[in-house]
Amino acid sequence: MKRRHGWSVDDLSTLVSPSIGTSIAVAIDLFSEPGDGVILQPPVFTDFKPLVVRAERRVVKNPLVGDGTYRMDHDDLARVASDPTTKLLILCNPHNPVGRSWTADELRAVAQICAANDVLVVADEIHADLTLPSHTFTPFASVARGTSVRWAATHGPIKTFGLAGVCDTLLITDNDEIATTFRRVSSRFHLTRSNVFSLAAFEAAYREGDAWFDDFLGSIAHNAETLRRGLPYPVGMAPLEATYLAWLDLTGLGLDVPELSQWLVDAGLALSPGHWFGREGAGHARMTIAVPEEVIQEAVVRLTEAVAG
Repeated sequence: MKRRHGWSVDDLSTLVSPSIGTSIAVAIDLFSEPGDGVILQPPVFTDFKPLVVRAERRVVKNPLVGDGTYRMDHDDLARVASDPTTKLLILCNPHNPVGRSWTADELRAVAQICAANDVLVVADEIHADLTLPSHTFTPFASVARGTSVRWAATHGPIKTFGLAGVCDTLLITDNDEIATTFRRVSSRFHLTRSNVFSLAAFEAAYREGDAWFDDFLGSIAHNAETLRRGLPYPVGMAPLEATYLAWLDLTGLGLDVPELSQWLVDAGLALSPGHWFGREGAGHARMTIAVPEEVIQEAVVRLTEAVAG
């Protein structure tokens, strides 16, 4: 964190968790009650909503806004956060699927709003390392300083090094209550019982993986530009600031949700339909670009042929 993001975590609590989903689920369980509201900012990662619903909490939407480039609606966030039954915000930074790496000003506004309304922020920062070279990752921790906002952030090597299903993740916070209660649950349910292979992979990745990752990040940036330049009209793509996930705008095709899903299948493209990320994502699709360049080129060919029809 110091080397890549200029962020010191020396004065923070860093706890082990089996997965990002585990961390978020535990936070929801510990810091809200059934019926309470949890804020999501759709279109957003598909797993967030089920975590809220299965905990018998209410999904409170604060949709992203914008045409092409997305931004947060802070006025609406202030409105929904003011409800005393709204207890948490699940913040995706960098954002999956729209590819934003939120700026310090954007995140500072979130911190101030949530501090004023006593809303706990759980910042999913698992894509932090995947911020592209021309952009900067801002940890929520850095904007939380000087406010009274309660927060916790998730990290780990699973996206950076492709170790999902192999390594555990981390929960980071400056809040003693969050750290103590999370540690108590972890002990009770044996959530920190990592296997030896997982620990070795975790350490090897972070200690020895810089050169590999720098090359990988360069490939992602190159693939993003290859895809952007090759997209046929009227297919668009949101500017990619972070992650290896391209957010394609297919609304220009004029297809409804079932038609678009079938169109992608017929085109030979295994993409994630946008409506999976909330109805706000309808007409879009998420594409993984962490692949060899020739796969991107083939995808462009298939898209072009499908559009030509």
